[in-house]
Amino acid sequence: MNDRGGSEDARWLAAAAALAARARPLSRPNPGVGAIIVKAGRVIARGWTQAGGRPHAEAMALAAAGEAARGGTIYVTLEPCAHKSERGPACADLVSQSGLARVVIGCMDPDPRTSGAGIGRIRAAGIAAEYLPSTACEQSLSGYLTTKRLGRPEVTLKLALSLDGCIALASGESQWITGAQARAHTHAMRARADAILVGGGTLRADTPRLDVRLPGLEDRSPQRWVLTRGSAPEGWHTLPSPEAIAGMEGVLHLFVEGGAHAATAFLAAGLVDRLLIYRAPVLLGGRPGLGDFGLSSLAQAHGRWRMIERRQLGSDTLEVYDARNSHEG
Repeated sequence: MNDRGGSEDARWLAAAAALAARARPLSRPNPGVGAIIVKAGRVIARGWTQAGGRPHAEAMALAAAGEAARGGTIYVTLEPCAHKSERGPACADLVSQSGLARVVIGCMDPDPRTSGAGIGRIRAAGIAAEYLPSTACEQSLSGYLTTKRLGRPEVTLKLALSLDGCIALASGESQWITGAQARAHTHAMRARADAILVGGGTLRADTPRLDVRLPGLEDRSPQRWVLTRGSAPEGWHTLPSPEAIAGMEGVLHLFVEGGAHAATAFLAAGLVDRLLIYRAPVLLGGRPGLGDFGLSSLAQAHGRWRMIERRQLGSDTLEVYDARNSHEG
């Protein structure tokens, strides 16, 4: 394949990955997948995983395309499933019977029921099927891949800090350190999570709602969890320790929002995959956002985090960091 063809394929896979964002988190417990059918350089149909995990993205796109799919190329973020389900046919079979000329896959499925079998079944049907590794597709599937590789949800830790690293005044007052734009962005990030967690102290002190209050996204409010060995209010779930996230059934993306004890506990356990640091241009001289999470030397602190995004939100700044090697398993 020439360079232009490869770059075009990468562009369509990135578009499918962006489309997959519409599925998150309503597709749980299934991953949010995106699919785009292209013919003669034009989009024929699109699809993404529906609420509850079915229909899958490929099924949606093929149904929308109908006979127009014949001779086209489908770009899909994850290898089409090959296993049987009472909830619907295997996507590898649907693709094999579609009349498509070509399939381009951005990420192979680590699920042993499909891994390699999906693409193999499509090729056996006489359809050209290629795996083109796509960073965009991997990122769009990060929660699913983390659960399959590490046996736990992907964890994002959010910190809203002053310039001197505080989350509250010495008196405990903390609402609000950041401005309206940063808070709205936080709600958008909540809407992408399956579950949101705070520490017991934060729950008792602030009685947070932890819902999504953005117009049109209210139905995407995540499950509410509290880090405690005690009880929780009605409508909340308890997590006795950070390590217990391995038992959070159906949760692919966990958003840890506060406070200092919960943040420190997750960092100490080595269970933070991504940091969202909202920094306000204020000095508080108050309560620090983090405690001691086990570093014994400065050398241990270096090389752990890689900045992947920085943006201005009104007067506040957001910095996003990925943990290096967090998905090795």
